[in-house]
Amino acid sequence: MPTHLLSLQEFSKEELVWFLDRALVLKKEKKAGAIHCQLAGKTIGLVFEKPSTRTRVSFEAAMYGLGGQVIFLSARDTQLARSEPLKDMARVMARYVDGMVVRTYGQQVVNELAQYSTVPVINALTDLHHPCQVLSDVMTVIEKKGPIEALKIAWVGDGNNMANSWIQAAGRLGFELTLACPQGYEPDAVILKEAQAQALGPITLVRDPKEAVASADVINVDVWASMGKEKEADARLRAFGGYQVNDALLAYAPADCIILHCLPAHRGEEITDEVLESRQCVAFDQAENKMHMHKAILEKLIGKK
Repeated sequence: MPTHLLSLQEFSKEELVWFLDRALVLKKEKKAGAIHCQLAGKTIGLVFEKPSTRTRVSFEAAMYGLGGQVIFLSARDTQLARSEPLKDMARVMARYVDGMVVRTYGQQVVNELAQYSTVPVINALTDLHHPCQVLSDVMTVIEKKGPIEALKIAWVGDGNNMANSWIQAAGRLGFELTLACPQGYEPDAVILKEAQAQALGPITLVRDPKEAVASADVINVDVWASMGKEKEADARLRAFGGYQVNDALLAYAPADCIILHCLPAHRGEEITDEVLESRQCVAFDQAENKMHMHKAILEKLIGKK
């Protein structure tokens, strides 16, 4: 298994399935009252250039839940806000902590940290990828709908980092994926082409969200203007006007489909309040599963002998 988790593409199907299976076991054990101490004596550094509620708390809860310790660093506390080279930061941090969990803008930041770090670097979000989130989302799908290879997943909205990681997950795990994105807001073309070339199931990009959700077992949605794109909010509201996940769109989908949203949600924009609060929506189970998935990731990567 790779030392770092920078994107899902670097992992084999078997390695991704290990994370999924292990997270489900850890969740079951926690519900049964088990005390986990696998990472006692270990410390991770959370290096967050982009703020987050769920990602920070779920990683902290996961590490503490495995018996380890956490040091949190915002951008202003690190070389991300100064002129010191990232390679120097990586080599120094690696002497203090047993792993780095990094949430930043450019993918090149986590790539360079990983290149020079002697401890695992885990991508907790970049503008290009969001691998830990999508792993926890796939875990949620398996819990609710069974083996993912037999399912059709729909993505409705922006072709952002989440869409890119869903594409890579489909390429590795073999499920059918249809993405509905407006013109000019498509996922990364290189990531899409590479995944389509290796995928066992179809990975399709369409314009019409009704086409995407037809026969879908899972409908996935995210905000239209991700962090860092706030200046584009007005233009995106116009471009994504027909991509809201609402009752009208769900009329074209199977009645037993589930709705995913990685949160935070802009109620009334990409999803209506009624859909987010409906029994079909499993967004809050998704949020919980981040902690269990992060446990599996930390246990495997930080706990290596």
